[in-house]
Amino acid sequence: MLFYAIRGAITADENTPQQILDNTRILLEEIISRNTIEFSEIVSIIFTGTGDLDSIYPAVAARELGMVDVPLFCCQEMYVKGSLEKCIRVMMHIQSAQSRSIEHVYLKKAKALRPDLTKNQIAKMISDQQLTVAIDGPAGAGKSTIAKALSSKLGIVYLDTGAMYRAVAYKMLNANIDFLNTQEIISALSSTELEIKFDGDKQIIILDGQDVTNKIRSPEVSKGASRVGVIPEVRIKLAKIQRDISKSKSLVMDGRDIGTHVLPDATFKFFLTASLDERARRRWEELRIKGYKESIEVVKKDIETRDTTDKSRDFAPLAASEDAIIIDTTCKSIEKVLAEMLGHIESYFINSQEG
Repeated sequence: MLFYAIRGAITADENTPQQILDNTRILLEEIISRNTIEFSEIVSIIFTGTGDLDSIYPAVAARELGMVDVPLFCCQEMYVKGSLEKCIRVMMHIQSAQSRSIEHVYLKKAKALRPDLTKNQIAKMISDQQLTVAIDGPAGAGKSTIAKALSSKLGIVYLDTGAMYRAVAYKMLNANIDFLNTQEIISALSSTELEIKFDGDKQIIILDGQDVTNKIRSPEVSKGASRVGVIPEVRIKLAKIQRDISKSKSLVMDGRDIGTHVLPDATFKFFLTASLDERARRRWEELRIKGYKESIEVVKKDIETRDTTDKSRDFAPLAASEDAIIIDTTCKSIEKVLAEMLGHIESYFINSQEG
């Protein structure tokens, strides 16, 4: 179950019971409407009123709307010189079985309540501190596409961890090492040098001193990446490189065990998923554009096999961490998924400032 805190504020014209209750009802109804909230999802509501509103508690409006089983808390704010007058504020806590975007609501004079929290100011908050965003999920869920778009929006680095596993697989293929020969892979790994460089928003993979960025996207390398990915020694080596990079810069990192193993203390954790048919279609289209002629049936079978391999491996299997925000990307545009994730991130920074 996921929990959210939705904030809202509205002003009253006069310190009268009618004005306070009418405006509180308007605010509550607007919060519920914009966020499509059922009463059963509301965990609690905290009301505050400025010191010049004392003729009635605003919480009464919630009871009049039928919220008879919702715990309500009401308090009066301390006077702050220059603060907005006759202002009613609400913090509504809700729980949801599925991930959802939320919208804070500010009405009447309270529309200017948080002028410091413009998009630019939120961006500045993000840039002023180091943060890590972990995005996990199965093959074809849209992790890389969304991670790149999110990193661009946030103005931070995108680290493609899948490319690192592809690089290891590429080396094994070139060395004619059988992917079933774990010991030989581990032996070759000991002499493997892998370096990640960034040229603007482009990630460059340096394998044993050579740039292999454009050589690791074939179906053969992709299958090999899944096979080397089940070897603990490979995951341990690459996870160390990934953690070292995260210590020096803010970044978005996608993979299959980022939130559970590589960055368990990530600032934000998302788990993207989608139906098997949708994931197969996306991967087939990606390969088709790059000139590969795999049938969609073969691509679907490969994804099913990879799902099984990723979920069943003994070391750091594919799984959503308990605190991850789960987003089903089936039938959702990149823009829709991106907006949902940005909503969670922006809400975090708004709450951190107001809390």
